[in-house]
Amino acid sequence: MNAIDLYFSEISRILSDVLSTQRDAIERAAEAVAGASMRRSNIFSFGCSHAGLLSMELFYRTGGMATINPIRAPGMMLEISPITMTSEMERMEGYGEMILKNTPAKKGDVLLIHSVSGRNAVTIEMARAAQALGMTVIALTNMQTSTTVPSRHSSGKKMYDFADIVIDNCGCRGDSALQLEGLAEKTAPSSTAVGAVIANAVVARAIERMLEAGVEPPVFISANIEGGDEHNRRIMEQYKDNIFYM
Repeated sequence: MNAIDLYFSEISRILSDVLSTQRDAIERAAEAVAGASMRRSNIFSFGCSHAGLLSMELFYRTGGMATINPIRAPGMMLEISPITMTSEMERMEGYGEMILKNTPAKKGDVLLIHSVSGRNAVTIEMARAAQALGMTVIALTNMQTSTTVPSRHSSGKKMYDFADIVIDNCGCRGDSALQLEGLAEKTAPSSTAVGAVIANAVVARAIERMLEAGVEPPVFISANIEGGDEHNRRIMEQYKDNIFYM
């Protein structure tokens, strides 16, 4: 087998581990998301740097829920240059709470927050502030990494310490999945691929729970198929009070 086979095999193994060990947490996360949507509370997603790719995956997405709002903040996304600033800024104390305060987040809302290590100040403080506000905090992280690295926050806490629901992505410590012969460093990160499956599973199950309750879920369809624009405009108008990215 070469690296192609090894990577596919490793991602399949990790996904199998997630399904067998994290199913209950994913179910509870879906229940929280569905409940928030049905009572017209707000749903937010956040991550720093590459962890923020999952936040981008979930919003304004065909097949996804129109009511998932990404929290985007200066210095936290991959468009910043030099890119090394993201690593510096996510360690700044005070910024995570400031970011959340400048959103419409309130008691009863839901925050899905993603960090593989969960050790840096921005995600720790955002999770802490969200929990203090009375939001349901869903933390997607890697417990093998997070429990074996020291916190970079003065509290000594990690992101998962301020989560109501913790979903472990079951990846390797440090995220890279493959140890190739002749290379000291591991390669092939798993968190984005596996995290996208987990996040979309949460959303799919939330949609299913809404259907089970007899409620039409706010689901986007592709703007590139007939009727897509009209359908999506109707959904956005119906849920305009819960959409903050327009």
